[in-house]
Amino acid sequence: MEKTYNPQSIEQALYRVWEEKGYFKPHGDESQGNYCIMIPPPNVTGSLHMGHAFQDTIMDTLIRYQRMKGKNTLWQVGTDHAGIATQMLVERKVAAEEGKSRHDLGREAFMDKVWEWKNQSGGTITRQMRRLGASVDWDRERFTMDEGLSEAVQEVFVRLYEDDLIYRGKRLVNWDPKLHTAISDLEVENKEKQGHMWHFRYPLADGALTADGKDYLIVATTRPETMLGDSAVAVHPDDERYQSLIGKEIILPIVNRRIPVVADDYVDMEFGTGCVKITPAHDFNDYEVGKRHNLPMFNILTQDAAIRNVAEVVNVDGSLNTELDASLPSRYAGMDRFKARDAVVAEFETLGLLEKIEPHGLKVPYGDRSGVVIEPLLTDQWYVSVKPLAKTAIEAVENGDIKFVPQQYENMYFSWMRDIQDWCISRQLWWGHRIPAWYDDSGKVYVGRNEAEVRAKHNLASDIALRQDDDVLDTWFSSALWTFSTLGWPQQTPELKTFHPTDVLVTGFDIIFFWVARMIMMTMHFIKDEDGTPQVPFKTVYVTGLIRDEQGNKMSKSKGNVLDPLDMIDGIDLESLVGKRTGNMMQPQLAAKIEKSTRKEFADGIEAHGTDALRFTLAAMASTGRDINWDMKRLDGYRSFCNKLWNASRYVLMNTEDQDCGPNSPNGKAGGEMQQSLADRWITGLFNQTVKTFEEHMGAYRFDLAANTLYEFTWNQFCDWYLELTKPVLQNGSEAEQRGTRHTLVTVLEQLLRLMHPLMPYITETIWHRVKPLAGVEGETLMLAAFPEYQADKVDTEAMADLEWVKQVIVAVRNIRAELNIAPSKPLNALLRSVSARDKARVEANQTFFTSLAKLESMTILADGDNAPMSTTQLVGEMELLIPMAGLIDVAAEMARIDKQLDKLSGEVARIEGKLSNEGFVAKAPATVIDKERSKMADLKRDMDKLKEQQAELAKLEA
Repeated sequence: MEKTYNPQSIEQALYRVWEEKGYFKPHGDESQGNYCIMIPPPNVTGSLHMGHAFQDTIMDTLIRYQRMKGKNTLWQVGTDHAGIATQMLVERKVAAEEGKSRHDLGREAFMDKVWEWKNQSGGTITRQMRRLGASVDWDRERFTMDEGLSEAVQEVFVRLYEDDLIYRGKRLVNWDPKLHTAISDLEVENKEKQGHMWHFRYPLADGALTADGKDYLIVATTRPETMLGDSAVAVHPDDERYQSLIGKEIILPIVNRRIPVVADDYVDMEFGTGCVKITPAHDFNDYEVGKRHNLPMFNILTQDAAIRNVAEVVNVDGSLNTELDASLPSRYAGMDRFKARDAVVAEFETLGLLEKIEPHGLKVPYGDRSGVVIEPLLTDQWYVSVKPLAKTAIEAVENGDIKFVPQQYENMYFSWMRDIQDWCISRQLWWGHRIPAWYDDSGKVYVGRNEAEVRAKHNLASDIALRQDDDVLDTWFSSALWTFSTLGWPQQTPELKTFHPTDVLVTGFDIIFFWVARMIMMTMHFIKDEDGTPQVPFKTVYVTGLIRDEQGNKMSKSKGNVLDPLDMIDGIDLESLVGKRTGNMMQPQLAAKIEKSTRKEFADGIEAHGTDALRFTLAAMASTGRDINWDMKRLDGYRSFCNKLWNASRYVLMNTEDQDCGPNSPNGKAGGEMQQSLADRWITGLFNQTVKTFEEHMGAYRFDLAANTLYEFTWNQFCDWYLELTKPVLQNGSEAEQRGTRHTLVTVLEQLLRLMHPLMPYITETIWHRVKPLAGVEGETLMLAAFPEYQADKVDTEAMADLEWVKQVIVAVRNIRAELNIAPSKPLNALLRSVSARDKARVEANQTFFTSLAKLESMTILADGDNAPMSTTQLVGEMELLIPMAGLIDVAAEMARIDKQLDKLSGEVARIEGKLSNEGFVAKAPATVIDKERSKMADLKRDMDKLKEQQAELAKLEA
């Protein structure tokens, strides 16, 4: 093995071998069961970020673990076509390169451009996944718009329509005025803004008066322009101020339309005047109030969010209302919504109907892609009636067929599902699955798998013109079919039978409703067991937290705190890091701020850590369901952990290669006697306990505890203790003892590499190929080797207890050396008091360890009543270990050293006491800072007390 661990020299070449040899594919042996994970399909426009790295690490750990357990595993990979994101990207590209819009090109030519981009540049994230060691079956890679998945989408749409679960209707949606499409709630970003609340007077009709004699009601709004579409004013039914006005009418200013006063529990009597304007066509809450009171809906906005020439009046059932006056003031026609806002306020003021304007904080919805304010708008869209589907999906979680980890996320799932609304599935885009619906000249709709099927099914003559719906389906519609469409449905493929239901879904909490719930609903409706029982898409949903920056802030490009996982793996210099974080379009002030923080945070950029260190860090921080504050120090620490494993393996190889390591090793002698030392039996038992603990944590999805279990055994027990304990045997032991220790070294290391492989695949595979022949193991790759099994018969509890006692004695001696500043190499004589028969046997049996690791020249057991010279003492269980101090140290020099330390600590204490007695500091400093200072002072005083105790002991020696 190379002297220095260099991940860059092994990782990419090793991955190519794994992929070329087909190790990631299902092996087909179902004797140990099947296991399948479906990757949440990343956007085809995307690139790897820390969230991907986190989830991919968890999935790959699970799939490698189950593969080594002998299961027939499939990690299904694929990407999502990302409707809006991809269309915007290609539109910008066409505009920049050709100076044309998609409308200039036409739909067919534009779609060709998108497919061209996808084929050339759309695989960035999947290429990056290889860097993380993702052992997915690349030969089965799918795309949500490939031929097979398109067939599945079409089939689902048609069947749901035939089951009366898909319909077309005019309802309120999130409308993006820039992209001209409906968008989902997930694509809406609510931003805190400082706005205004305008208070308007609405005159009462027919001479009606309020309880206090006013001929108007006061309503407040943050969107004055929407008053042009008001259908009513609502008051609370129990509000005594307005009960006499319920059923009366108001003259809507500017428009001069009569609208009713209605009573509804939605109104908060304590807020404002207790009167609320109701605009059902432009507010989601008002829309629900409008439905309850059968109010007409006045749509006043165009798809560009400008004021219409004439309002579109719609009844609650979605039909057009041609009876009511739809006129709007001509002076507003074509006016942008925000200009109309100013004009409405100005006109109210002119009319003497503007009561007051107040500053008001509010959440404003923005399109996350377009960056413009989203407008609730009445449009014709396709919907899925989901309540019948939701019932079965709720029961699947209630009865435990699907489990959430952590379980608390079931509550989030239930709260959404029990109050579910119909799902708007159409989008006004070109890139996506075009809706399989056709219209004749009269507007009648026909749904079918293709135009030929539609004509045949409805006996339509060839001369009857049909036009296919221009809209495409919501991206979430196709991804809702992910678990079964990727396995070949609607065909009943062998893969579908083998791997469905899948085992675990790894996802973030933010898409439990948008994706997880919809997958459950769709799958259980379309996939059934042979007896007709609905199948779940997966048995477990493991919900991850977010990866945040070191201060706990969400990572975002605008903040400049995004970390690229490939930079963690390969390293990056400071100049490149600053460039990545600022970008070309960022304001100079923000760029300078980011550069300053970057220089502070990453002094010389980011050094290369390798994939294994990154994966282990992510796993070690994966507390269930909690957000993770990224910690570069932990990444540095786990890079050191990789080094530790590498160097430990080199020690093993240097002491075992070309040596007799027992049965089945290349140089082993048939029938050669092996004698295991106490340390050999201890590490063997401890390793088996570690296997058991690791398996328990994996079963509970506690990747953090599993990683920490590996770390504790590998670093603290195997490397720091066991390797040291082997040295006296390998140097001075008998041939049988040396053979036993070499056998234990290679056996435990080889098994440890198997245990660590799911989390750290590269370093473990590399070392394993050097160790396996010594351990008498065959196999092409570690990833297909059997995972270690807990062997109770190899846990020698008596040997383990004896060795732990030996370690305590050694640690006790080392502690005394540290306290008295005695050189580690100086031989010591120990006295032992209160020694049990078992402790005596332990002392006699392990003199080699005490001599080698504790540098004890002698260990004398004191008889009862024997006086001991002045000594420093440590307890090991009931036994006292005494080290006589005479002659070990220069008392005067040691007293002087302690005096110097006490002076330094005393000065620190005085400084902190001065701070805490300063009234100005205490008044201004945060409580956390004050508590930290008090804690620091308490620690300093404790250290001073210890030093004074040492001085007292030294004084006894002088006497």
